[in-house]
Amino acid sequence: MKNTIIAPSVLAADFANLQRDIEIINASEADWFHIDIMDGVFVPNISFGMPVLEAISKHAKKTIDVHLMIVDPDRYIKTFAGLGANILTVHYEACPHLHRTLQAIKAEGMKAGVALNPHTNVALLEDTIKDIDMVCLMSVNPGFGGQSFIENTYSKIEKLKELIIRKNASTIIEIDGGVTDKNAKRLVQAGADVLVAGNFVFKADNPMQTIVDLKKITTL
Repeated sequence: MKNTIIAPSVLAADFANLQRDIEIINASEADWFHIDIMDGVFVPNISFGMPVLEAISKHAKKTIDVHLMIVDPDRYIKTFAGLGANILTVHYEACPHLHRTLQAIKAEGMKAGVALNPHTNVALLEDTIKDIDMVCLMSVNPGFGGQSFIENTYSKIEKLKELIIRKNASTIIEIDGGVTDKNAKRLVQAGADVLVAGNFVFKADNPMQTIVDLKKITTL
């Protein structure tokens, strides 16, 4: 039986009641916290900085999955390790020396993730897939929450899964953007292991029940 990891995206939480929303995730059946760090350069938006991540880390009782949508992420690898990140994901498009970046993340005791924008071909990970703990496929254009899901994501997952199997890698696949109860099961059937859900969870009338329902849908 496949138990899908559900990672609510804190970007969609109520910032005026952040501790309350963190506690909701702690008490829920969710597995991870997904935290987006944006710099306004790599993507056209600015999100959390280090103090907010540090505050979240103090209350979070689950895996902290940090997604860096920033240029030159190497500068901050050590910093994010110190702030409590368990998984650190960098964008392929922002890393000219990807292998070196992956080694630096692992040297700080974190799992190393690589995110791909919707237009980036999974074949570009051919030479590094065995060094990657998790690939995050963006199923919307990065930078803003609440966007529509890109349908090409399903075939992209399948291609990535083929690459992982062919290379005998242990990499897991995360999907980020537009995840709802309408596409969750199909994403998992295609090969996804982790689903990031933002607005679908935090804008729901009952976020905890919404997470339970996602878990049920995606248990294959």
